[in-house]
Amino acid sequence: MPSRRVKLFRNGRNQAVRIPREFELPGQEAVLTKDGDRLILEPPKRRGFLAALAEMTPLEEGDFPPIEDLPAEPFDLEMAGYLLDSNIVAALMHAPVGLSPAHRESR
Repeated sequence: MPSRRVKLFRNGRNQAVRIPREFELPGQEAVLTKDGDRLILEPPKRRGFLAALAEMTPLEEGDFPPIEDLPAEPFDLEMAGYLLDSNIVAALMHAPVGLSPAHRESR
């Protein structure tokens, strides 16, 4: 295990250590553990999604507000065909906005 002598200093009422670049930890937090005379500084363990879910309190049926069941929006089949027409898609992708000449004649 690599080691290096470092300087301790005071930061207000706390003792601090300057961590050399080759020992930098990711993120903004670390876990400090005391083991006898040793101090162990390590990044916090990443919690998995399942661990986070296990800590959550289940919601009861009554915790949800009522939701109004709205009717479906009307669907215009002619407009859907217009939007999906390959001439229109090609015109929008490769030319100025507007209908292709072939599509104008068919309308």
